[in-house]
Amino acid sequence: MAYSRLLPAALLLAGLSGLTHSAQARGWHDERTDVPQTVSATCDNQDFLSKQLAYENGGAKADTPVHLCGKVIAVSPNAKRTRSGWHGYFYVAVSPSVSIRIVSGLDEMHAPAWPWVAKGDQVDVVGRYYYDSIRRQGVDWTHHGTGRSWHVPGYVTVNGTKYD
Repeated sequence: MAYSRLLPAALLLAGLSGLTHSAQARGWHDERTDVPQTVSATCDNQDFLSKQLAYENGGAKADTPVHLCGKVIAVSPNAKRTRSGWHGYFYVAVSPSVSIRIVSGLDEMHAPAWPWVAKGDQVDVVGRYYYDSIRRQGVDWTHHGTGRSWHVPGYVTVNGTKYD
């Protein structure tokens, strides 16, 4: 168990190669009607960590809304174009031993040119947590829009400045 929770940090230290991969489509997860349609008004890293642990232990892996915060530990300096548009990527430490990848849909966000976040920044993130495997998980849908498959508007607040 401890190994699996430290693996994302080890991968990060080994290099940011995961940041160069295209954002993954989220459409293949089971649709669940019991997924919350709102998030806490304040950052709740413990809620995120509980969801992550449940997924790692074999729980249902439906996308779920999260509100987390922490210090930025790495940023991909270049935006990447995927089939769904331009994306910026960064990692946030949500506990001393757990970090998570944040995917920002730049075409949808009201933000300056990428990168608008830097290592060491304090961020507050609302978005959709996806978990495909220990190596393929993150938070996307961090912009203001909603859609047919996602109903919770997201945002990223960086050092007190909100981008949605």
